[in-house]
Amino acid sequence: MSQPTIDEFANTAAGAAFYRAYDTVLSRWPDGTTSFDLESEHGSTRINAYGPPEAPPVVLLPGGGATSTVWFANVAALGARHRIYAVDILGDAGRSVVGSRPPRTVDDLLAWFVGVVDGLGLGTFGLAGHSYGAMIALAAALRMPDRVVDLVLLEPNSCFAGMKPGYLWRALPVLLRPSEQRERALVMWETGGRELDEEWLEVLALGAAFPASKTIAPKRPPAKAFADFDVATTVILARGSKVHDSTRVEEAVRRVLPDARTVVLDDATHHTLPLYPAAAVNTALLDGFGAR
Repeated sequence: MSQPTIDEFANTAAGAAFYRAYDTVLSRWPDGTTSFDLESEHGSTRINAYGPPEAPPVVLLPGGGATSTVWFANVAALGARHRIYAVDILGDAGRSVVGSRPPRTVDDLLAWFVGVVDGLGLGTFGLAGHSYGAMIALAAALRMPDRVVDLVLLEPNSCFAGMKPGYLWRALPVLLRPSEQRERALVMWETGGRELDEEWLEVLALGAAFPASKTIAPKRPPAKAFADFDVATTVILARGSKVHDSTRVEEAVRRVLPDARTVVLDDATHHTLPLYPAAAVNTALLDGFGAR
């Protein structure tokens, strides 16, 4: 059976439930939030924006399946000093819709991202990403270091060191046959039973039914890729992450980016970020964007 289109998905009970959950979390963003779409040959990209239009811009990329709404606990703090543009990654769960030329390679994915920041009219900007979003953010910053002023990577899996085999084994059923139950089970296991935001978890879990494209994952950059990389970089890691060893990742970052700033949050796991611990995450983000 062929996968439904996004329009077909939206007209199903599963689709209606997903978009209701998405809108519920988005409603928790501050007053003054605006949403709009950018059109390109790759498709229609949904942007959720907040903050003074004249403030220094920051682009946020979520983890896989989390959607741009996931930044609801961070956007007020960031938006006090920055113009925030949170992006639904094209081909992933959210309100972005692939077009006639969906990204199929890493070059396509980065061309899509360049089109987004060009469409937003951004010459230079700060850039942050979590998990899969961090992979894209790092690849984009390496591709356009003259435009990325500050780079903040939250739990950047497969960017500086490999992932734990145990996590990959647990995640395999979600990757092969995603379902609401499997998404919930993986997140609950990785977060160690911590209390999670149920409305956000609903978005992630219901997004398992979303007709997403095949995930395009930038490869881990070789050490030589960082030889002339001078973008101010902050890496935020979770001590309790089951995705990778935070100590090993921190050491790997220092080897290739000795001037990078690393922050390890003791009471966090991969899937609690960026929601919890929000205050510590927000401080690290603001520091990374030079706002404090």
